[in-house]
Amino acid sequence: MTRKLALSALLMLTAAPLAAEGTINVLTWEGYADASFLDKFVAETGCAVNATYVGSNDDFAPKMMAGGGVYDLITPSIDTTQLMIDLGFVEPLDTAAISEWNNIYPKFLALDGIQEGGQYYGMPYSWGAIAFMYRDDAFETPPTSIKALWDAKSSGKVSLWDDKSSVYVAARLNGDMNIYDLTDEQIEAAKQRLVEQKPLVRKYWSTAGELVDLYKAGEVVISNTWAGYQSSLLADEGIKVTEFIPEEGAEGWLDAWMVVKGTPNRECAYKFLNMQLSELGQCGVANVNGYSAANPAAAKACMAPEQFAALHQDDPDYLDSLMIWTPLGDRFETYLNAWNGVKAQ
Repeated sequence: MTRKLALSALLMLTAAPLAAEGTINVLTWEGYADASFLDKFVAETGCAVNATYVGSNDDFAPKMMAGGGVYDLITPSIDTTQLMIDLGFVEPLDTAAISEWNNIYPKFLALDGIQEGGQYYGMPYSWGAIAFMYRDDAFETPPTSIKALWDAKSSGKVSLWDDKSSVYVAARLNGDMNIYDLTDEQIEAAKQRLVEQKPLVRKYWSTAGELVDLYKAGEVVISNTWAGYQSSLLADEGIKVTEFIPEEGAEGWLDAWMVVKGTPNRECAYKFLNMQLSELGQCGVANVNGYSAANPAAAKACMAPEQFAALHQDDPDYLDSLMIWTPLGDRFETYLNAWNGVKAQ
């Protein structure tokens, strides 16, 4: 039995009953269902929203297999969306029912992983960089390279995101820049780099709040980060940190809303999708998380010019400079196993 069929069979055995009509259950990231913009949506539509949060893209498949039928919408990143399609967790979108669809960046609509067989399965929502960050008071000379996360001077105060993308970081340190198409030997070399680093690591962070707390307590002084988010939370706490794009480049991510197959809440689900792609949702996530918007028309209408520029909404060259996550296909499990192997050491 193929891996795809085996996982699909497991889904049928473990799927929970579908959610009650009129209540949207979303499996998503912190900030994507924030009360600052969600309350207005609920008041205007009468569609209630319950959110379950993930800390990693590696969480989506297990949670869906453990009872995906309780969710109506999910928001995996572009390196995981194809897996959701392949496993039959999601259904094609009715793009004609999404009023702002044609205002999405053409670059995003052309990406693999959100479309198949001439149909779209994912609605681009927000995007950004996986930058790196350090406490200003811990470095006399600002770091400029990924090598700083392997420097013994920061022993015990390094952190990496608990996600298979840590393999991408180590691969770039090794000079292997084809990070989404690594050979077995290159993945093994990246794994060994991460094993070497492990004595320097205070903790692998899994949520934005966890990383913020580690910085506040002085337990971590350098890490990777969801650009714009944790740094803004730390600034609110009076902790001076600096984000940087290393010499080895930075990954770029795109999150997309997907409709779970068979949802009984299609009407509310599409109202929710329309809200998320409108000014309310696009500036909502930008203001809460500091992420960039997938709909530049909405962003321009609701952002101050300074915010619009700071989030690179009018800067296609910045988009092109990022190593946008790419579906790993049959290699997904190989990358994931390598990362799990590091943590098991």
